[in-house]
Amino acid sequence: MSESTKAFDQLGLTEQLLSTLSELNFTTPTSVQEQAIPLVLEGKDVLAGAQTGTGKTAAFGLPIIQRLIETKDNVIPNPKLVRTLILVPTRELAQQVFDNLVSYAKGTDLKIVVAYGGTSMKVQTDNLRAGADILVATPGRLIDHVFTKNIMLSQTETLVLDEADRMLDMGFLPDIKRILKRMNDVRQTLFFSATFDNKIKTIAHRMMQSPSEIQVTPKNSTAETVKQIVYPVDKKRKSELLAYLIGSKNWQQVLVFTKTKQGTDDLVKELKLDGIKAASIHGDKSQGARQKSLDDFKSGKVRALIATDVAARGIDIQQLEQVVNYDMPYKAEDYIHRIGRTGRAGNSGLAVSLMGRDEEYLLEAIETLLGNRLPQEWLKGFEPSLVDDSAPERGGRGKSRSSEKRKMKAKLKIHQGRGQSRR
Repeated sequence: MSESTKAFDQLGLTEQLLSTLSELNFTTPTSVQEQAIPLVLEGKDVLAGAQTGTGKTAAFGLPIIQRLIETKDNVIPNPKLVRTLILVPTRELAQQVFDNLVSYAKGTDLKIVVAYGGTSMKVQTDNLRAGADILVATPGRLIDHVFTKNIMLSQTETLVLDEADRMLDMGFLPDIKRILKRMNDVRQTLFFSATFDNKIKTIAHRMMQSPSEIQVTPKNSTAETVKQIVYPVDKKRKSELLAYLIGSKNWQQVLVFTKTKQGTDDLVKELKLDGIKAASIHGDKSQGARQKSLDDFKSGKVRALIATDVAARGIDIQQLEQVVNYDMPYKAEDYIHRIGRTGRAGNSGLAVSLMGRDEEYLLEAIETLLGNRLPQEWLKGFEPSLVDDSAPERGGRGKSRSSEKRKMKAKLKIHQGRGQSRR
């Protein structure tokens, strides 16, 4: 991560916020913070692309907090008013953004509330009583509060879409449109994400007023601090290889991504048979169970956290050194978000991908997106067989690679249309 040449006190922030940043050991702004903070303070719409782990929450959160403080006396009191709405795709990310904003707003009288599914609606309703200066929410739970008339969005001054590419994909776009219909067109709109394709940018521009665009790193790029390696391996030997890597390399904390909810739970059982403590996190688990798995992982009670992509945009562990793609992601953009969980804030990291023969085309899509080839290595003792390991073991001729590829691409289309859990 390249550092800026400016200091925070040159970006227009108040002494109060500068003092808070000093307490938080924020010294030099990142590139996205240096470019975005002055624009947000000016009230401009911003479309910002930057790698994960580069401080995007502070890039929009700090200037929003300052503007809310400076204009608080001009706001007509309304018991249901939400002044700033921040929408995120997952529960974990909602909690993370909320925690960060609370730390930035220390010493102010701003009211910051978080709302997402899997937790008590009543508690959130009580917290929203008398409105909120900042509400961080997932789309589905926000709609619940709008329809029960706990809040009003017609006077909301600022809308933020964090991880905007996922917020605008086909899984969330209908909810986003329903929310926008209840908002005033006269507002500041801020979109932040690590990845933006042209289709998403087109949708974003329709929702914004002459936005200023920021792209602080090459589009759809990964951090230079992350070493990437692909291990071709037979599908049926993936769990064995993963256990070998964790044990032989003495990994104490590794985040592992699978493509299905059932797959996460199955892999946890496999690793436990090898004596490796593991926990899973996915959309079918209660929020309490998800939080416990995450807390146990952070504290070191478990060595491996097995997750679906629900966790790719909501886990922030500064010292996380290893991420493993147990299954290659269906969407190439998700590869960037997955491996962005390591190598954060300038730290070094390692991203390992275990690739079966039927996943080769997924790797090709990732390499096309990144614009470069990822290094591959055969591990001794785990070399892939020369026959397709997805074929039946007995009887029949098995599936041709072309038919398997068509099948996987069909799954990919279905997956892309579903989107993430909306609450």
